[in-house]
Amino acid sequence: MSPHEIEIQIIAILVASSCALPGTFLLLRKMAMMTDAISHSILLGIVVAFFLIKDIASPLLILGAALSGVLTVFLVELLNKKRFVSKDASIGLVFPLLFSIGIILIGLFAWNIHLDIHAVLLGELAFAPFDRVYISGTDIGPKSMYVMGSILLLNIIFISLFYKELKITTFDKNLAAAFRFFPNMLNIALMTIVSITCVGAFDSVGSILVIALMIVPPCCAFMLTKSLSKMLFLSVLIGSVSSVAGFWVANLLNANIAGSMAVVSGVIFGVIFLMAPNNGLIAIKIKKIKQKWEFAENLLLVHLINHEGSAEYEDESKIEHLYKHMLWTPDFASRVISTSKKKGNIEIVDKCLYLTDEGRSIATASF
Repeated sequence: MSPHEIEIQIIAILVASSCALPGTFLLLRKMAMMTDAISHSILLGIVVAFFLIKDIASPLLILGAALSGVLTVFLVELLNKKRFVSKDASIGLVFPLLFSIGIILIGLFAWNIHLDIHAVLLGELAFAPFDRVYISGTDIGPKSMYVMGSILLLNIIFISLFYKELKITTFDKNLAAAFRFFPNMLNIALMTIVSITCVGAFDSVGSILVIALMIVPPCCAFMLTKSLSKMLFLSVLIGSVSSVAGFWVANLLNANIAGSMAVVSGVIFGVIFLMAPNNGLIAIKIKKIKQKWEFAENLLLVHLINHEGSAEYEDESKIEHLYKHMLWTPDFASRVISTSKKKGNIEIVDKCLYLTDEGRSIATASF
């Protein structure tokens, strides 16, 4: 493995971790698509900053992009606060507007500036190691590694300092307001962090992977746990695994690295969606089947206790009677009876069913 390959994977892990932390709170606040809005609208900030500075390599372009992201958040919150439109609709109104303005400005006044749409959308991590930082002539590594490392540290510090406040404002804004946690200000601070993260990651991996890494790993973690702290950890872990695995898939297929990472994260989501222990599709299906049989077994016990001691009990308790009374098929009825007998809830005497003490207790509790 070459040094450049190692650096690419380190940058990818830093990007994934930086995106996953604020992305978790966006998902829980039902604002996941704010990432899409910010990652597109920052183009306007980059363009305006370039017109003012006239230097496409200036770090002030990052500041312009960050301010554009904050403007997006402000406009979305303004529309939503005024109750003009819903939050998802306000996102859909704001970011196409700002993104389109940026595209128009490029077409009118900067048509001779090279803008690679492929790189903007998908990014090109393979080139990240070539943009390096030198101190006194000494090469200390890729610029992206330091930028994303700083952003990751900023995100960790922000979440650590305001973890309790973020948790309460995410799940109960009214309670947060009662505690004077200023949920609106905290929300703006969180969106500013999201904007800074999008801007930093945008240069290395493009807008598509920024969206994928902010949304997909938290979605995967949400299906695996309901603990916020565990969800944050799992989001970072899943995002990092997606990044490293995506790099090797791209290396194997000779494909775009960022695109491969997005695909791998989607595959991981698909696997978890199917296989998650409690919330996966298979687990839910098994749970429904189990509930179906448990309901049938309890229904049988309730049926027997309802007729227990009555003159018609002998007829009501016959196995053959269940086919007509319960509308069960013979195979289904036989399985329910067999399972109940194995559990010690009923016993069979002369083809009649009788409750045991355990079965009678369960039937009584079912009322």
